[in-house]
Amino acid sequence: MSQTKIKAVFFDFMGTCLDWHTSVVKSLPPSIPEAERSKLALEWRRRYFLENSQRHQQGLSPEDIDVTLARVLDAVLPDFPSFNAAIAPDSKEQLIQAWHSQPAWPEVGKAIRSLRDDLGLEVFVHANGTTRLQLDLTRSSGLDFNMLFSSQLLGVYKPSPLAYQKALDLVKLRPEEVVLVAAHAYDLRGAQSVGLKTVYIQRWTDDLDEDMDNVRTEFDGFINDMENLPAIITQL
Repeated sequence: MSQTKIKAVFFDFMGTCLDWHTSVVKSLPPSIPEAERSKLALEWRRRYFLENSQRHQQGLSPEDIDVTLARVLDAVLPDFPSFNAAIAPDSKEQLIQAWHSQPAWPEVGKAIRSLRDDLGLEVFVHANGTTRLQLDLTRSSGLDFNMLFSSQLLGVYKPSPLAYQKALDLVKLRPEEVVLVAAHAYDLRGAQSVGLKTVYIQRWTDDLDEDMDNVRTEFDGFINDMENLPAIITQL
């Protein structure tokens, strides 16, 4: 077994490990062209992050992600008038539930198995959201983790330093023994602030407002998929 000073990996979940875009686009009315469904899905996701950021800045406690997604959808729909007649009010709950069933990106399962089996590392989900959401997503994606840490469970949103520190305390590891893998620069910046190692994975579905030229130089690693993640972690 390979040895590394890293003992565990925290994974952000949606976007990082999971292809949320496919599930959400499929849930939207098929009468709308796929390109338009994609635009709405991407904007829905983008504004969800803005909403969470505002709640974090206001010091508010984590909200059920289903509630947040529903409110953000109502705010987004006026910008997409072609959807108004196609989405009935009583169908919105089904759209929210689409976020609870997502496939993993193709290479993720193999990478996580390698981290556990070849490197002997523990692997954890560390993501904003609810425990119910994470349980549903592990089932739909087929991914397996040692533990699921949600903002609901920890009582605080990322990127608050407390979110990372609470998880570290629970697994009894030091910051330098843990690497966070995420497709969101704000998340990795929060992890950096408490001393975690950081690996950024670029996903086309996320961080649409970030300058990738800058992001490439900010963290301990930058990857386009997880195929080489175990090799990168052994070098941290």
